[in-house]
Amino acid sequence: MEVVQGNYYLCDNGYANADGFLTPYRGVRYHLKEWDSGAGGPQNKEELFNLKHSSARNVIESTFGLLKVRWGILRSQSVYPIDVQSKIIIACCLLHNFIRNKMPEDPLEVELPDACEVDGEIGVECISSSEGNPIWPAWRDELASSMYNEWLTRG
Repeated sequence: MEVVQGNYYLCDNGYANADGFLTPYRGVRYHLKEWDSGAGGPQNKEELFNLKHSSARNVIESTFGLLKVRWGILRSQSVYPIDVQSKIIIACCLLHNFIRNKMPEDPLEVELPDACEVDGEIGVECISSSEGNPIWPAWRDELASSMYNEWLTRG
């Protein structure tokens, strides 16, 4: 799997926290259901990072679920080359956004479960391995610290 340099996938802990693969902190509250247990808000940068990571992954999974409901071509394995597959996904997203602009209330969204209930371009430099390195965890720590400090100052 290749990731364009400077971008990353939000991954679960089945992946190494390596270049292009941003994972949550291990051993720290993560799933949105854990935040509903009355334990209060984030207590440190790792908890806030995991909360934001989990929320973002749920939105992404819900969005792909809706796209798959709407566009049958996304429901099964593709026979098209990867560059064509990428363009099909972009076209589906563009059409989805066009429909959303014309129909603010989307009847297909009612059919989806709540996300909380659902546990190469030439000349572009890509990341093609997901081996751990000390730089990526440090970057995640910096990101988490920045997010937490901003969250604290907002009160």
